[in-house]
Amino acid sequence: MLRPPRAVVRREHGLYTLERTLHRRGFDRVGGADEAGRGACAGPLVTAAVVLPAGKRGEVPGLADSKLLTPAARDRAYDEVLARAEAYSVVIVPAADIDARGLHRCNLEALRRALVQLAPGPDYVLTDGFGVDGTGVPALAVWKGDRVSACIAAASVLAKVVRDRIMTGLHEQYPEYDFAQHKGYCTAAHSEALRRHGPCAEHRMSYANVVAALAGLPVDTAGFAAGTVGDPLDGELDLTDGEVSWRPGDGVGSGGLGIGAGGASTPAGAVVRDNGPVRDVTT
Repeated sequence: MLRPPRAVVRREHGLYTLERTLHRRGFDRVGGADEAGRGACAGPLVTAAVVLPAGKRGEVPGLADSKLLTPAARDRAYDEVLARAEAYSVVIVPAADIDARGLHRCNLEALRRALVQLAPGPDYVLTDGFGVDGTGVPALAVWKGDRVSACIAAASVLAKVVRDRIMTGLHEQYPEYDFAQHKGYCTAAHSEALRRHGPCAEHRMSYANVVAALAGLPVDTAGFAAGTVGDPLDGELDLTDGEVSWRPGDGVGSGGLGIGAGGASTPAGAVVRDNGPVRDVTT
């Protein structure tokens, strides 16, 4: 049996080349997933997944890796992604879940959950850096995927904007930490606030710099380590009219909250509780 020639995808060919190559091979819906907040010591981890339609409609003006965009450009790209996406979803993992279960495990499970929630689901999955199994379709982990894949870049924009808006909202509750400025990452100003005020309920209590602040020790801006401390909480996320608010709840959850899994036809304010295990559809 003759096999099709091997496809060669070059980085310099542009952000949409990988998806177009997969479309030509018969994969009509390519889903990308990415996360924001892995390196922070406060606030939630946010993952997102996006399926962009083929053709011109799937070309998002100004789309790039969210870390390379200005806040204003990210907001514009965010609105464009929501308007154009065939499907999208966002999952929020509270800081307490990260303490209880570990960062890497929470990250992989949240990426999987975001991908499984896509409706219609993808025929092929692209992820940024980490391979994610259990989606039931072929998948590829792409090094620096948010710079070479449009659907991963779109997911990175959703995750980053949602998380930044959550952290800006938490700034109103905890102004002494200036979350609106550093978004919970380990900057010198954040470390000084930790030293002066100690951690708040939104800090990741298993991270070494937060533990040091609790113990009254010098806070290292680069030091953090995953552990198994804390109780997971759930909450509510609201994306109505482009405004994000996240209210921690009193219940116990196992993986945060998923929203907006219906693409452009789903109201942005749709909230779906997602506190159960994700079924591994490959078995």
